[in-house]
Amino acid sequence: MMRTVLPVLLGAVMLGGCVSVKAPDKPIEINLNINVKQEVVVSLKQDAQDLITNNPELFPK
Repeated sequence: MMRTVLPVLLGAVMLGGCVSVKAPDKPIEINLNINVKQEVVVSLKQDAQDLITNNPELFPK
């Protein structure tokens, strides 16, 4: 009895553990909302001072 029950149970466990892998019917859609904000601050203090010094007629006092 045990010799017939064990293979039957083992077969049932093996068939129950089958995994099927297949590609989905619809394409996978990934929505990404990405916001990129960049601020660039450039200090032109020395360049502005040189411009004013070299061209006094542009910036009268």
